[in-house]
Amino acid sequence: MSKDQQDETDPQAELCAELQALRAELVRLNGHRFLRLHASVPKMLAFNLARGLAFGLGTVLGASVLLSLVAWFLSQVEFLPIIGEWAAEIVRQMQSAAGN
Repeated sequence: MSKDQQDETDPQAELCAELQALRAELVRLNGHRFLRLHASVPKMLAFNLARGLAFGLGTVLGASVLLSLVAWFLSQVEFLPIIGEWAAEIVRQMQSAAGN
């Protein structure tokens, strides 16, 4: 085989190897969970419903904890009589609701 023939076969061999690697990568990507999940409308709807429920629950719980901490902190402030009394009343109501 001459030098010119080797130069012609090497690019073809490289192209075939790259094509095989590309096919293998496509097979791997098509088997990925994200694509399998979004390939079906019912699966996609169920996934988005579960994601929305988790987001909503996390938002409500986070806001509850944050507002409870703010109300407690404001009840500890005594140099602002109006805000301190108002926050103390909120804390008393929360404690009475938890006790009942």
